[in-house]
Amino acid sequence: MSTIYDFTAENMDGTSQAFSDYKGKVLLIVNTASKCGFTPQFEGLEALYQQYKEQGLVVVGFPCNQFGSQDPGSNEEIGAFCQKNYGVSFPMMAKVDVNGADAHPIFKWLKDQKGGLLTDGIKWNFTKFLVDSNGQVVDRYAPTTKPDAIKADIEQVLTGK
Repeated sequence: MSTIYDFTAENMDGTSQAFSDYKGKVLLIVNTASKCGFTPQFEGLEALYQQYKEQGLVVVGFPCNQFGSQDPGSNEEIGAFCQKNYGVSFPMMAKVDVNGADAHPIFKWLKDQKGGLLTDGIKWNFTKFLVDSNGQVVDRYAPTTKPDAIKADIEQVLTGK
């Protein structure tokens, strides 16, 4: 598979989401968790989405319970938590694994495209991948990188400069 558009994922409501629906959009794909020290990043991710969605940015959250069991709830519980506490309106997919044999194919592909500093695996919640409007991974950001810190990169990718 050569672009993000070759993949599908399950939405929180159980419906299928073809990433080809996002052709021409810039994506920020994030593995999330509701009970993590980085959970307040939902606020920054929503702010990015609100600021840039008219220009073509789509933030896509993938809840994951692989790190310290920090997202143990059901998809419905996770969705309600994100909406109630952080006003999340960007697309949230169903809970997935991001590492190991059962890792979602999107995350296998993302890690193949942009490995991490010491390992290609994802080390923790809120690892972020910036994907350009051609479906190619531009950059990968550590969990400690706050959403606000990648604004300039997003603007660059949105404007194609």
